[in-house]
Amino acid sequence: MKDGIHPNYRDMVFVDQSNGFKFVTRSCAPAREMMKMEDGRELPLFKLETSSESHPFYTGTQKSVDSLGGRVEKFRNKFAHLKK
Repeated sequence: MKDGIHPNYRDMVFVDQSNGFKFVTRSCAPAREMMKMEDGRELPLFKLETSSESHPFYTGTQKSVDSLGGRVEKFRNKFAHLKK
């Protein structure tokens, strides 16, 4: 492999800002901050808005479109005259 052309692939800690969930994986993502881990390592920190621990799809807390107070039915009634 050529020197100087590959990204810096290293261990990195990702933190979900919505619930504080942390996980360590390898990544090339840029990081401006470092975080001291429980085992003494100091790793680059990447802050996430959401992760699998807080996203509604993975947590099972997503809302069904049909349960939003009849919005679907209201839409269908409003545009029923355009149906061919």
